[in-house]
Amino acid sequence: MIRNNNSLLLQLFSFLLLLFPQIIKSQEKSFSRQPSGQFIFTPHERSDSEPQQVHISLVGKDHMRVSWVTEDKHARSVVEYGTKQGGEYEAKSKGEHTSYNYFMYQSGKIHHVVIGPLKPNTNYFYRCGGLGPEFSFKTPPLNFPIEFAVVGDLGQTEWTASTLKHVNSKDYDVFLLPGDLSYADTQQPLWDSFGRLVEPYASQRPWMVTQGNHEVEILPITEPTGFKAYNSRWPNPHKESGSNSNLYYSFEVSGTHIIMLGSYTDFDDQSEQYTWLVDDLGKVDRKRTPWVVVLLHAPWYNTNEAHQGEGESMRKSMEDLLYEARVDLVFAGHVHAYERFTRVYDNNADPCGPMYVTIGDGGNREGLALSYKKPVSPLSLYREASFGHGRLRIVNETHAHWSWHRNNDSDAFVADDVWIQSLISFKECWNTQQHHLVAHQEL
Repeated sequence: MIRNNNSLLLQLFSFLLLLFPQIIKSQEKSFSRQPSGQFIFTPHERSDSEPQQVHISLVGKDHMRVSWVTEDKHARSVVEYGTKQGGEYEAKSKGEHTSYNYFMYQSGKIHHVVIGPLKPNTNYFYRCGGLGPEFSFKTPPLNFPIEFAVVGDLGQTEWTASTLKHVNSKDYDVFLLPGDLSYADTQQPLWDSFGRLVEPYASQRPWMVTQGNHEVEILPITEPTGFKAYNSRWPNPHKESGSNSNLYYSFEVSGTHIIMLGSYTDFDDQSEQYTWLVDDLGKVDRKRTPWVVVLLHAPWYNTNEAHQGEGESMRKSMEDLLYEARVDLVFAGHVHAYERFTRVYDNNADPCGPMYVTIGDGGNREGLALSYKKPVSPLSLYREASFGHGRLRIVNETHAHWSWHRNNDSDAFVADDVWIQSLISFKECWNTQQHHLVAHQEL
């Protein structure tokens, strides 16, 4: 009955969420931007006891969390895994399970199992709950180079499917998502549909996510706290990084320290998130992790007319921390367009500040944010309202390559790219940092 009810709800929501295509013009006169695309529903086609919505995420330096859902409440929370294909598994791990109610919706049994230790840069095969198909994934490399796919505001439209196809057309190691996953917006069956849509990708490479405004899902009286579905379905390794909240955390992979911040939980200088961030940045060892990357949802720098100023209070609270720690890059979503800034600090170009990138153009159902402020800010080096994805390939301790791939018909067209030098390699920035810290302490 649960599946039938959810199916009826999905059919109802499909009428509400269909988008009317609009042909719009790009900054490049020769290119017509894509229409918004229709909503995609991914049905449940396996038995109640078989795993669905399988996805993986990094836990510590050599473990992986495997998450999935079953309609069968008696299904086991166990993962068998090994390096041989075809059911010859060398190890087995047991985990935990949860479920949640949301208004009239009852989730399936949500399983989370941590497996490992795992070898780096190695293909593993695994089965969830002892039933269903065999899945596989590749662990990230131990050292450079490493490649991240970066996609914000994903949703589940035709352009979402196109973006994921383009991402998967070239190998990568870790998928980074700065908020707005399913666009369920309180309609819980859409979380299930989203999980099934992304399973072919999220079961093969670790997905590391942070929350956006569409994950809040507060309902007066019945659901006052928010993030119930997000926290139940997408647990992050927050405890391993000393965080008390699934909404912000950090992890390290292949010489890179990545910080996931929460735009929709407290962030002022009296908040737990602020205190945690100070502590986390203080523990970063730039000899072990020369690159530091931050992801959040609401951008601190934005020349699009959409969502102007929505990240400003967080910027004022936390920007000094990122600047003093010499964070290399900051990725954001929320604005449904792409924009790359120069290195910035306090609204000025600064060679020792992070490079800011807005990449909220994964395929959302709300359409593209078309209008930009004029004249063009000298801080903004490239901006375009088109669907696409980004790739950050960190080559070594000092150099990385960033590229943005526009979804251009059947091909992912590289519309913007730049080589980046890590701030750890700029001695001038670290001398400036010492002067800044001394001055700050004297005040």
